[in-house]
Amino acid sequence: MTAVAAGLLLAFSLSPTQSAVAAEKDDRQLTQKAKSHGVTLKHGAYVGWSTPGSHAKGGSPSDTPITAQATVSGMDVSGHQGNVDWAYWWGQGKRFAYIKATEGTYYRNSTYFPQQYNGSYNQGFIRGAYHFANPSDSGGAAQADYFVNNGGGWSADGKTLPGVLDIEYNPYGGGTCYGLSQASMRSWISAFLSRYRARTGRDAVIYTTTDWWTTCTGNTSQFSAAHPLWIARYASTPGTLPAGWNYYTFWQYTSSPLDQNTFNGSLERLRALALG
Repeated sequence: MTAVAAGLLLAFSLSPTQSAVAAEKDDRQLTQKAKSHGVTLKHGAYVGWSTPGSHAKGGSPSDTPITAQATVSGMDVSGHQGNVDWAYWWGQGKRFAYIKATEGTYYRNSTYFPQQYNGSYNQGFIRGAYHFANPSDSGGAAQADYFVNNGGGWSADGKTLPGVLDIEYNPYGGGTCYGLSQASMRSWISAFLSRYRARTGRDAVIYTTTDWWTTCTGNTSQFSAAHPLWIARYASTPGTLPAGWNYYTFWQYTSSPLDQNTFNGSLERLRALALG
């Protein structure tokens, strides 16, 4: 086992105090929209949960998977998928994976993260971790720290991608934008991204949809120069991108039979992104 893998396994043993905090925070109520999209756990949101056609354990019959046009094919998983058969997906041509590590400051994917994160690495995947943001729970810097401390770090091993800030629709009520104004949301995002860079030396990837970004940040372009874009759109094209991004780095294009993505470049460029 690599030092990276061993460290991650050790990081995911909840202390009694942490368990109590997680339980205390787990009283949030899911919206009907979240329930209808297959989010059944109160900490169970995942990248693209609210994208039309998205379901926790695979796509609906209305999904229309496309033939990936980018050079590198990948996937993303969360606790919903449980233990993943990485050898199978490698055989299907997948070469990168993002795994949910944390949400807010109250949830860690402690049950499945070691198998998902280390298992993909051991199979040969270039992999990374993502954080589901809940700006109504705590500040951006606090959530960045929680993410880095619980699986969201980075190492220059050529197989670890920079972490992801998954910022999208609110599954817990209190408004699409988590009760924040556009200006406050921009400040929250800035705090997260700044702290993540300070902790890891890397600029985090931003996962979002154009509609949410426009609604909740005023379609700001202030983060586009430094932060790779992971766009979610289940269609034959990625569509209009948020302001400032002339191209996407990752595109989540379907949830059937699970969340599938493409990297907009060659395998060598994906490795370069991992190396920083």
